[in-house]
Amino acid sequence: MVLREVGVALMVPKVDFKRELESYRAPRGTFQQLQVPSLQYLMIDGQGDPNSSPAFTRGIEALYPLAYKLKFLSKLELGRDYVVMPLEGLWWADDMESFTSRRDKSTWSWTLMIMVPDWLGAGHFDRAFEQATAKTPPTGIDRVRLAKLEEGLCVQTLHVGSFDEEGPVLEKMHTEAISGAGLQLVGKHHEIYLSDFRRTAPDKLRTILRQPVRPA
Repeated sequence: MVLREVGVALMVPKVDFKRELESYRAPRGTFQQLQVPSLQYLMIDGQGDPNSSPAFTRGIEALYPLAYKLKFLSKLELGRDYVVMPLEGLWWADDMESFTSRRDKSTWSWTLMIMVPDWLGAGHFDRAFEQATAKTPPTGIDRVRLAKLEEGLCVQTLHVGSFDEEGPVLEKMHTEAISGAGLQLVGKHHEIYLSDFRRTAPDKLRTILRQPVRPA
């Protein structure tokens, strides 16, 4: 970012939280235990198969305009620049086997999210919302909220491949890395999409799979 003051250009570094935060790095092929700090997100809720639900696509389309408006507002008003974070999702269902063995996506509920720095608050969100809705607002943008998520102790791994190949990885995470370590599942299954799944071949997708846990 460049700030101009009395004709002098001052360079301010751009923060990339994927590099700054351990929770955005995960090993492939092994399961990592870590403490995830309280983080702030843009969030929108929905339900249904992400491959066929129009609400899922609309949710993504509602989040990104706000995410970029907040970035530009931070840059101009606060002199703090950062890389817009990747899309994330919380997933849950009444029967958690629908995530592992049966993969019945029609029963899934979800919260789509994009992390934003904690130096931005409700006032910044309100101004970004006004800017994003000034002309033709995306459908559902009025359902986006700014909220904190506290996950605490988690188990996570990096999955490389299609979303449909996650089942065996999650089964191993739940039975071996969690139950086998004297832990139990709490909270919601969390995915961080390091790849843009709209432009990346399924076998090249990089996704962090995370599960909050506590001692059994």
